[in-house]
Amino acid sequence: MFSKIVVHKVGNKINGDSLILSQEELKLDEGTVEMLENYFLSSFKTEETYHFYSDTYLVNNPIFSAASEIFEDKDKFLWESENIAKHLYNAAENPRVQSGELFIVYFEDERESEEKINKIGIFKTEKRESFLKIFPQNESFEIEKDQGISLSKIDKAALIMNSGKETGYVLNVVDNNKNGDAYYWFEDFLKVKQRDDDYFHTQEALLVYKDYVTKQLPQEFEVSKADQADFLNQSINFFKDKQEFKLDEFAAEVLKDEHVIESFVNYKTDYEQEMQINIAEEFPISEAAVKKTQRHFKSIIKLDKNFHIYIHGDRKMLEQGQDEKGKYYMLYFDKEV
Repeated sequence: MFSKIVVHKVGNKINGDSLILSQEELKLDEGTVEMLENYFLSSFKTEETYHFYSDTYLVNNPIFSAASEIFEDKDKFLWESENIAKHLYNAAENPRVQSGELFIVYFEDERESEEKINKIGIFKTEKRESFLKIFPQNESFEIEKDQGISLSKIDKAALIMNSGKETGYVLNVVDNNKNGDAYYWFEDFLKVKQRDDDYFHTQEALLVYKDYVTKQLPQEFEVSKADQADFLNQSINFFKDKQEFKLDEFAAEVLKDEHVIESFVNYKTDYEQEMQINIAEEFPISEAAVKKTQRHFKSIIKLDKNFHIYIHGDRKMLEQGQDEKGKYYMLYFDKEV
């Protein structure tokens, strides 16, 4: 459970809202602590991680600097929480950014181990939901309408782990309410980038391949929609079956044709330059990244407005042709399920 918590009210500076800073930490009973901890931490449902960065020196990143001070001396928690709130207040450069409560939380690792990882949580609530309070009055009941914070999903969250300080710490970050400003939480406030790890390489390798198959491949080669679907299915199966990605092995098993392989390698190079990233040619495959990314690999052939064909398996079970009635697909199968 967390050992320290404070809440500040952060308005939108552009709209003339106020910044209200707490002068002391919250004191909560054990039940409320447990409820809030579940509310805060249940937001992080992915293994995607980030790190702080700066355009100059890392120490010039305000949140990195504040977190470093707290990890160094937790007695600075309240003071640095105010600095975090002030920075968030000044980061709002869009009138659509909503006001809300900012919770700063310190999670102290209680394990008896040298691998203790303390954490700092930064959580912002923005949306309000209506609810009813029902209470007895004489021989009947009365109903009172009110508004409050729903405990189903946090709007914005960041969890900073006290590890990897030299490269900007390790963070989990969530923004469930971008509200017309996708940069406010990730870029303007936290200033974070995705970490260059197995999850990142798996995710980016799949995405660049999907882009290649759907955009570049049909421009350079004569491939049908069924062939494209087959390429996508083979790639996902490769990532599911293997524990390690090797570009040469992937090219030989999935791309096969030497001209297609050369085309893909060139496309990957251009993609890396455009996105300013580097995708390794060998890395352990992240199962979590495959599971998340595969939802974008929908192998669907759309035929006019009449039919959709979903392709999941053997390309040889699908034939394409044309007769006097028009173009057609012929599907082979063993049994209906």
